[in-house]
Amino acid sequence: MSEPEAEPHAALVLRPPRHRVDPRARRWWAAQALLTLSGPMLLTALVMAVLSVLFFPGALPWLGPLLLVVLVVPGLGYLLVMPRWRYAVHAWELGERAVYAAGGWFWQKRRIAPLSRVQTVDTVRGPLQRRYGLATVTVTTASTAGDIKIAGLSDADAEELSRRIGEAAQQVPGDAV
Repeated sequence: MSEPEAEPHAALVLRPPRHRVDPRARRWWAAQALLTLSGPMLLTALVMAVLSVLFFPGALPWLGPLLLVVLVVPGLGYLLVMPRWRYAVHAWELGERAVYAAGGWFWQKRRIAPLSRVQTVDTVRGPLQRRYGLATVTVTTASTAGDIKIAGLSDADAEELSRRIGEAAQQVPGDAV
């Protein structure tokens, strides 16, 4: 009996990148959520509830549940779920010939860029990132698809990754024109 042959149209599955971002990235994403979405939603709910108690106590029986459903539950849900979900998805890998990154949380994206197409490597540290000792490495390529961003790296990992990508890109021959 002969061995079964592989199906010619078998789907190839892209494995996740090997390296996770720094665990502190979860706290950084939670702080971002508090400043941009969850914090304002929860503050709005609190202010509306206090104003209702002080000036419109008759509105509280219907306003309380409305605030809970529209502002409090979504705000707390985003604050508690998003950082964990993003941490589970964000990963990166530097191979001999390419940079591979996965990111996002609701809309997830995986990008592979050949090192021969790397144009620049930037390291960015915003105020919140500095607070948590984190950085983002942005790899710009000769592609219309945009940059590859690896967010949530420790400062040391970001510096090392930037250096390694730069060195690896110099070692890979460019495309012939």
